[in-house]
Amino acid sequence: MKYYFINKFETNNIDKLEKQTTIIYRNYSSETADEKLILKIKKYCKKKGLKFYLSNDIRLAIKLNLDGAYIPSFNINTKHLSYSLKKNFKVIGSAHNLKEIRNKEKQKVDKIFLSSLFKKNKNYLGINKFKLLSQLTRKEVVVLGGISKKNLKKLKILNQSSFAGISFFE
Repeated sequence: MKYYFINKFETNNIDKLEKQTTIIYRNYSSETADEKLILKIKKYCKKKGLKFYLSNDIRLAIKLNLDGAYIPSFNINTKHLSYSLKKNFKVIGSAHNLKEIRNKEKQKVDKIFLSSLFKKNKNYLGINKFKLLSQLTRKEVVVLGGISKKNLKKLKILNQSSFAGISFFE
């Protein structure tokens, strides 16, 4: 499974995607969510056969009947546990260390995006630390951070087929 993070709606990148790709819309630049835009993206994804998740707003994702929601690592809120979710609604989240992995487990996410595998930023894990952290949870782990066509084969070493990114898809 592939997960593509988008900050704005551009059909040219979405048109190139395989059917097994999930779009995660994260608009952190605006205080309020643009529901019309989110519904427009949802409709486009449905037409293309893609799943569509909303980042950091589970209540709105439920209201708009999306496929799921993504909880960033900085969000430690558990309010969503009291919401009633439809059967196929998925909640996924990201983590960078053991403490954040435990937070995501408390939030009862279906999958944990663990970063950063390749991108050398402040959350850089590298292969060995990634492998160690991914073994400390029973949740399915998705690789995040610095995935490129060049290092895609390295995911097989980690027994990982799921990954998330931005630049890989653009």
